[in-house]
Amino acid sequence: MLKDKALKKILITSITMLILLTLYLIPNIQQEQTLKTNLELEYISGVGTNSIYLLDKNNYLVKTKILLTEKELEKQITTLINNLIVNKKNTFPDSLIGTIPEKTKLLSVNIANNVAILNFSKEFLTVSSKVEDRMFESIVFSIMDLKNIDGIIIKIEGETLGNYPNSKVPLPSVLTKDIGINKKYHITSRKDINKVVIYYLERIDEVNYYVPVTKYVNDSRDKIKIVIDNLTTSYIYEPNLMSLLNANAKLNSYKEEEGVMFLDFNNNIYNNKDTILEEVVYSICYSIFDNYDVQSVVLTVDSNNQKQINKSDLF
Repeated sequence: MLKDKALKKILITSITMLILLTLYLIPNIQQEQTLKTNLELEYISGVGTNSIYLLDKNNYLVKTKILLTEKELEKQITTLINNLIVNKKNTFPDSLIGTIPEKTKLLSVNIANNVAILNFSKEFLTVSSKVEDRMFESIVFSIMDLKNIDGIIIKIEGETLGNYPNSKVPLPSVLTKDIGINKKYHITSRKDINKVVIYYLERIDEVNYYVPVTKYVNDSRDKIKIVIDNLTTSYIYEPNLMSLLNANAKLNSYKEEEGVMFLDFNNNIYNNKDTILEEVVYSICYSIFDNYDVQSVVLTVDSNNQKQINKSDLF
């Protein structure tokens, strides 16, 4: 009997030691795998995401993300353009499509003095009149969200394109974001015309997307005031678009200083006690970065609870 008890005790001790040893080793294995993964990612230089602007069923260009694995800027541009060409092989949701005609080919990409020169095949000119504005806007805004690109020149089989294909309206010699995106005109006179980019939300198939709208308005106020007024819920009048910024949110003060925009709101910007919705923060910051030459936004609420958002973190 004593022998049986001794064996039982040894068995229990052995099992306990085995369990403890297993628990000790598992975290190490997981840690080794995590470290290995992180190290592998560190050696894949150039991997990251970039914005791409795709067309939805309401004829809005919506901002979404695409993975760029290339290091060279020319190759990144090629990837963006290939994903803007209408193609059934693209892996975007069915509700989002490209804007460049299906059979178009990008013949070459060159960069000179921070200007991207894109040479397309003649199929580029077959774009429908309904989407030709959106095509140029999607190209410009997608590529100019890359670093070190200040403008775009479009060529067709070696010849610089001077006009829109259908409307024949002259194109600027170098395209920039000054052409606007999802343009809306709310003007009644030629006086005090202000151009302001405002980012709204659109819900498509249970997913929220950010939609930039370039508005032309008779309003001489600073652009930040126009942005906040338009993002409060009582000012939303764009079909299918929305903002989650509380209608009672007020901008107490603002200032631009050394590449930083400082905004102080009243506490109605909060969704609850101390939380500002991510969608509100992004809508405000995207709008600021497209209207002002700043690199960061600092948000405070009644001069407290400072939150800083950097442009490099969003684009």
